[in-house]
Amino acid sequence: MTTVAPEKVSVLVRRPGPEELHPVRTHRRRRALELTLATAVPLLLVLLWQLAATRAWLDDRVYPAPSTILADGWDRAAAGDLWPDVWATTKRVLAGYAIGTATGYALGLLMGSLSLVRAALEPLLDALYVVPKLALLPVFLNMFGLGEGPQIALVAATVFFFVWIQTMSAVISIPSGHRDAGQVFGASPWQMFRHVLLPASLPSVLVGARIAAGVAVLVIVASEQIAATNGLGHLIFDSRALFQNDVMFVGIVCVAALGVLFSELVRIVGRLLTPWAPRDRGRGQS
Repeated sequence: MTTVAPEKVSVLVRRPGPEELHPVRTHRRRRALELTLATAVPLLLVLLWQLAATRAWLDDRVYPAPSTILADGWDRAAAGDLWPDVWATTKRVLAGYAIGTATGYALGLLMGSLSLVRAALEPLLDALYVVPKLALLPVFLNMFGLGEGPQIALVAATVFFFVWIQTMSAVISIPSGHRDAGQVFGASPWQMFRHVLLPASLPSVLVGARIAAGVAVLVIVASEQIAATNGLGHLIFDSRALFQNDVMFVGIVCVAALGVLFSELVRIVGRLLTPWAPRDRGRGQS
C-alpha cells in the first residue's frame, strides 16, 4: 500500500501597515511633513538669494537682497504709498472676476443643457477663446475709454472663458441617468437645476473658477502696464523704467501674495458650497 504525502500549502499573510493601524497619527505626520516642505523650500531659496546678494555673487542693483526688498516694502506700506496700488488692482480683479464668473456660468449652463444653443454659439466662442486677451484691450479702450472700464472688462473676458468652458463641460458630462431620474420624479425645470444640474456640475465649475482667479491677477498686471496710471502692474513696470528694482520686486511680491490669497479664498468658498465633493487637500490625499 502506497501512502501519498499531503502537498504543502503556502499561505500569504499581509500585515497591516501604519496607515491602517494608526490612520490619524499617520495623517498628522504626513501633513506636518507637507507643511514643513512647503515652508522650508521657499525659505531656503530666499536665504540663498540673500547670501548671493550679500556676497556680491549677484548685482544687488539689479537683484536687491530680500532684506532690502522687505525693508522697502515696509517703509512704503507704513508711509501709505503702497496701499493705493494694492487696492486699485484688487478692486479691478474683484469686479471683473464677479462679472466674468456670473456670465460664464450662466452661458455655460445654458449651452451645456441645450444642444441647439451650443451648436449656434460654440464655434464663435471657440474662435474668441484663442485670441490673446491682451489683444482685446484696444477694443475695450475704444468701447469704454480710459479709466476702470477697460481693465475690468479685460479681467471679465478672461475669467468668462475659463468658467464657461468648465461649466459647459461639467453639465454635458452629467450622467444621463441623473436627468432621467429627475424626469421620472416629475421635476420641474427649476427643480432639475436645483437638485440635479447644480450639485452635479458645481464641483467642476469651482475648479475652473479657482484657476480663473489666478489668471485674473496675471492679466490685470499686464493690462495695468499698458493702460493704467496706478495699480501693482503700473508700479512694477514704472519702477523698472526708473531703475528702482527694489520697488519693482515689492510689487512682484504683492502680486504673488494677492494671487495666492484670492485663489485660496475661492477654494475655501468652494469647499463651503460643495461639502459633498472630494477635497483637493486633506486626509486621503497622497
